[in-house]
Amino acid sequence: MHRNRGSFGRNCTETMSCRWGTELWDQFDNLEKHTHWGIEFVERYTKFVKERSEIEISYAKQIRNLSKKYQPKKNSREEDEYKYTSCRAFLMTLNELNDYAGQHEVIAENLTTHIICELTRYIQELKAERKSHFHDGRRAQQHIENSWKQLESSKRRFERDCKEADRAQQYFDKIDADINVTKADVEKRCSLKARQQAQLKHQVAEDSKNEYLTYLQKFNKEQNEHYYSLIPHIFQKIQEMEEKRIEKVGESMKTYAEVNRKVLPIVSKCLDGMTNAAASIEPTMDTKQVVESFKSGFEPPGDVEVEDYSLSMRRTVSESSYLNSRGEGKPSRSNSRGKLWPFKRNKLMSLLASPRQPPPPPPTSPSPGAMPNGPQSPQQPKEPLSHRLNEFMTSKHKMQCLRSLTRGLSLKLGSGPEDCSHLPPEQRRKKLQAKINDINKELQKEVDQRDALTKMKDVYVKNPHMGDPNSVDPRLEEIGQNIDKLELDSRKYETWLLEVETRLAEKSDPHRRQSGLYDSNATTPVNNNCAPVNRESPDGSYTEDHSTEHHLKSRSTDFDDDFDDEDPLPTIGTCKSLYPFEGQNEGTISMAEGELLYVIEEDKGDGWTRVRRNEDEEGYVPTSYIKVFFDTNAKDS
Repeated sequence: MHRNRGSFGRNCTETMSCRWGTELWDQFDNLEKHTHWGIEFVERYTKFVKERSEIEISYAKQIRNLSKKYQPKKNSREEDEYKYTSCRAFLMTLNELNDYAGQHEVIAENLTTHIICELTRYIQELKAERKSHFHDGRRAQQHIENSWKQLESSKRRFERDCKEADRAQQYFDKIDADINVTKADVEKRCSLKARQQAQLKHQVAEDSKNEYLTYLQKFNKEQNEHYYSLIPHIFQKIQEMEEKRIEKVGESMKTYAEVNRKVLPIVSKCLDGMTNAAASIEPTMDTKQVVESFKSGFEPPGDVEVEDYSLSMRRTVSESSYLNSRGEGKPSRSNSRGKLWPFKRNKLMSLLASPRQPPPPPPTSPSPGAMPNGPQSPQQPKEPLSHRLNEFMTSKHKMQCLRSLTRGLSLKLGSGPEDCSHLPPEQRRKKLQAKINDINKELQKEVDQRDALTKMKDVYVKNPHMGDPNSVDPRLEEIGQNIDKLELDSRKYETWLLEVETRLAEKSDPHRRQSGLYDSNATTPVNNNCAPVNRESPDGSYTEDHSTEHHLKSRSTDFDDDFDDEDPLPTIGTCKSLYPFEGQNEGTISMAEGELLYVIEEDKGDGWTRVRRNEDEEGYVPTSYIKVFFDTNAKDS
């Protein structure tokens, strides 16, 4: 029965042509464990690829967020920085980095599509196929085990019947061999019963033998078919399934590498873009751009002349004479107007006349009006205004303060005049040129729209069924008005630009500058103790001659002209006086208790607030004497 099993123990040849059906005919349980491990390995590899895909997505997201974080924000100072080549190179690097992140997203997408989804579907199919094959193997094993049980049962029955037949035959032989029994008794007692019993047992044994032989022949046939046909066929299918699984894993690993290799050219291009961006940096161009951005167009100041104070000649112009000469030149508008003129003249005189001392503390009594003289306004020494003016005009620090005050006031009131006259010459020229370029772009857009609408109208005229030609006229008229306005603005800005360029050309021409200086010297007397007249300072202001009172008076006339042209400051709120205040010093204004005034400039930290009573009266009052109600909209604007 088991005589041929030893022949199954052949080893695999060196050519690896092993067949599980013949080499592993008795390893059904081990094959079941191995195939189960193979499926777990595929699931583990799928999980690995899935986690790699998640890492790629997370990495790409972080790279994109990093690139977005350092991108220039709209309407911010960072946009101005990108006129430098290094900043533009950095922007190109950020864009390439964004594309680089996109390639990692492509890797994650391809890994999910070509590996994760495919292996997930294949694992389900592999589990179903494995279950089917091992179900067939168990059924074959169950059948051969049942045949073996039937054979063993017939064998035991045949053995039992043979023993019973042998005992019956021995009993018959014993009776037949007894010498004490007569022949008649033998024939009478044994021949009939013992002989029949022995024959019956022999017949039963013969039948059991035949049955045993039948089952034996059947089992050998089924066993041969089981180990040489059924099991090899099932194991061969399991082997093919395992080889297919291993091949699938290999293909997935190859796809894994190809997915990464496909993005390498684009990644290489991104890196090349970063390299080219770094190569595009030009230090000389950036330093030149700094000059273009901040060049003012002013000339450096000349040498400062010696002022000899040892001479006996001194200026006798006093503040009273200065003010009297001004009063003779122009009629006084009002008393308060005459006292508060520094606040409505240019920023120079406003700076001179503003209170220098800290404001008085508020009175401690409930009613300041009960005090004999009331709170005293700040007192300042009666210094001749001409001396203060000369001190201001010859002080570089105050000239810088004047310049900062002018710029700060222009920024506070708005973006500056339309002709950009608040800017230095070179910056003004660039600003005007930029505005002209913007106007030309808008003008070109309007012209293109006009041409397109004109063609549309011609089509409607030729083909009335396509539309009404008159429906285009309102839009054409509107565009025509826009074009006229833009052309007018363009001519206006070009005129201003020509003016600035002419001035810059005159300053850059040494011959013109020298001839201008000669003309100035020919018409203006020069004192030996003073600097030349009309010497231009670096910030565009001028230091005047210190020689005569006539020059000082003419300067006051210039201040009055500046004052007449300047608009009053807008109100930013209202205030109510808590105590009475007598403005005795220049630059202050008196007020009664409970009086309502307009606030035009808030406290800058020195304890004074600038207020206005009406169109002509304004000045400073102590902040602690009033209660301020700011207008939020006016203050923000």
